[in-house]
Amino acid sequence: MAFQFQPPAIVQSSRVAFPKAELHVPVVSGLRQPAAQAAINNKIRETERQLVQDQGSLSDPRAEMIGYFEIKTNEKNVLSLSLYNYAYTGGAHGLTLQESLTFDAATGKSFTLAELFKPGSDYVKRLSDLVRAQIAARQIETFEPFKAIRPDQPFYIADRALVIYFALYEITPYAFGFPYFPISVYDVSDIVHPLGPLGRMDAND
Repeated sequence: MAFQFQPPAIVQSSRVAFPKAELHVPVVSGLRQPAAQAAINNKIRETERQLVQDQGSLSDPRAEMIGYFEIKTNEKNVLSLSLYNYAYTGGAHGLTLQESLTFDAATGKSFTLAELFKPGSDYVKRLSDLVRAQIAARQIETFEPFKAIRPDQPFYIADRALVIYFALYEITPYAFGFPYFPISVYDVSDIVHPLGPLGRMDAND
């Protein structure tokens, strides 16, 4: 299937500061469609605001907040990135929140996990089985025996892999950090939506 790919997006960091906080927010430019570019930047700003809100009050005299981001994929009209927000608001240690966004750079559409797969496919069971196998192979200590991912489990795309991940404390102790589970597109190719981001990762230029 032939795709028309535009050049990678230009992603620059914009510094946003307010009392006790410094955020480095990605700003996307260089896209052919202004409406798509605006939609992507609006979604990023909206997600950044939600992360700040989710961290709660910075009223503790020692409180601080730092925001940063990582680009995971920027090719084949797919822009996938992770936004991080670390905040210390009191207590034993700070907490880092992560939210990932995957866009169609040509249209500005933001994808859910379900939209990466063919309609009606049991992607939750397939991905859950693959995650469970990795937990066993990597001998990851979980609070309880792992059952299944959520239908809207956080993810990002990196090269030819779908990376499923969990929040701190969600399934593992804090010391483990974010549990990441890379799944090759080839392991789920039969249920991948051919026109979606994962379908493009296997497309010829």
